[in-house]
Amino acid sequence: MPHSLVLNLIPHSPIYPNYLTGRHYHALFLNLVSSVDRTLGDLLHHSTADKAFTLSPLQVPSTYTSNGSGKRGHSSQKNYTLQWQHEKPIPPGTPCWWRISLLDDTLFSQLTPLWLNINPERPWHLGSADLYITSILGTPQSTQPWANACTYEQLYEQANQSDRTLQFTFATPVAFRQGGYDTVMPIRECVFNSLLNRWNKYSGIEFTNIPIDAIYPSFFNIHTEVVSNYESKFIGCVGEISYRILGNVEPIAIKQINTLANFALYTGVGRKTTMGMGMTRRINS
Repeated sequence: MPHSLVLNLIPHSPIYPNYLTGRHYHALFLNLVSSVDRTLGDLLHHSTADKAFTLSPLQVPSTYTSNGSGKRGHSSQKNYTLQWQHEKPIPPGTPCWWRISLLDDTLFSQLTPLWLNINPERPWHLGSADLYITSILGTPQSTQPWANACTYEQLYEQANQSDRTLQFTFATPVAFRQGGYDTVMPIRECVFNSLLNRWNKYSGIEFTNIPIDAIYPSFFNIHTEVVSNYESKFIGCVGEISYRILGNVEPIAIKQINTLANFALYTGVGRKTTMGMGMTRRINS
């Protein structure tokens, strides 16, 4: 069962930009895991396999003028992107939120003591900053589209078998590994094979013979961004993109493709999703 958990946090000391990086978010998550299961934390730390979680960058209110490259605060237009880097410190007392998605029940259940026994008096560390978790959201919220939970069976059963329009937002930079190199172009094979591989790995409901060649981009408003807060610079694309399923496609295949589109909320797409990149969700037109 995939979970998309949103942690609300308050820093009690400044969070400097050099600690607002994918590497530090990853370390914070492992510290959370190790606080309830040190063996599991060590295992995740040393694993090089595809990991059953994703992380967002730290988010602050849109009125916060960090000039982070998330470019938020343009209330006059739709902007589904999130902040992926910060150029100035986040002041103490600033409400923040952070998304953790967990893709299998085993990992979620191992962390249950953490979710059930959050101590608001316990500080967590992001670099030199002290952070306090004030609440955790795990169900859909009208003001927080990134919180949700749904079984894999429900994801499949609730997917539409006639909807041929698939509209996504790439909320943080997305890049793909293709032929030994990185590419930022969200071609159908990159996007849907990324979703399909993770679906087949974690859902227990294997999809075969997905007609990816029937999926065509129909609209896009994307651009590239350079992400400099990792070990090295990455280039990814952000924005909105729509695909259409064209041709004579069986309803069950349309249902499976819609399932993958809805699954994007939890798994993201592309590279470095455990460090804040690739946050993706389906949006309604």
